[in-house]
Amino acid sequence: MTANKRDYGDLLVLMALAGFTLWYLLDAIRVSSAVQNLLLILPLSLVVLAIVALEVGMRLKKGTLLIREESEGEPLHRTLPVVGLFAAYVLSLETLGFDVATVLFIAAFLVLKGERHWPLLGGYSLAFGFGVAFFFAQMLPYPMHMLILPG
Repeated sequence: MTANKRDYGDLLVLMALAGFTLWYLLDAIRVSSAVQNLLLILPLSLVVLAIVALEVGMRLKKGTLLIREESEGEPLHRTLPVVGLFAAYVLSLETLGFDVATVLFIAAFLVLKGERHWPLLGGYSLAFGFGVAFFFAQMLPYPMHMLILPG
């Protein structure tokens, strides 16, 4: 194993994520502390902050907070297609609707990650995609554009 160099990148990303999450949460509370406004923001913010704290704690315990190992991370050529797929998903929401775009995104992501069992891929994509779309359509106080499900 080669000598590891100090790497502040991961710590900076974690701190930026925590800082942005806190800023967004506090701003949302300042604007309106109504339950409808904080229904998704507060729990999600707490989950993000807990994940950041857990990651920092685990890395401190292992002594790897400021060290990047050579074998760490996924190669860029496997990450960029996922980023492109997510961008296509976001851009297609208005055209395809949240329900269909979500199903297609999940299916394409599973194919990119190597899933080739087509009945499982299709079933999971349909069930999870439409389930998520239905959940958000019911929970959010504003209408969402849907192609198949009632919006």
